[in-house]
Amino acid sequence: MLGTAIDARLARSRKLEPEADAVTALLEKALAEISKLPPPQQEEVAAWLLAELTDEGHWATSFANSQPTLDALADEALAEHRAALTEPLDPDRL
Repeated sequence: MLGTAIDARLARSRKLEPEADAVTALLEKALAEISKLPPPQQEEVAAWLLAELTDEGHWATSFANSQPTLDALADEALAEHRAALTEPLDPDRL
């Protein structure tokens, strides 16, 4: 049940990212261990993993959407530095 959907996803990712073999081997090992669990526990692990992947996707989208703001902040910081409005960072004063 859990393995089938993830196996299909792994097969697609291998075609797209052949360098991911080391990670895929680890994931396959984890899936082999998960497959030994009773079905209700497999469902719990699958639900958790899918929620984590969804959450990661939200973070990636959020960071991607914040790029214009980050660019503007970087430009502002560089302008302040060029105008001699900055000072060296002293870790002892943090």
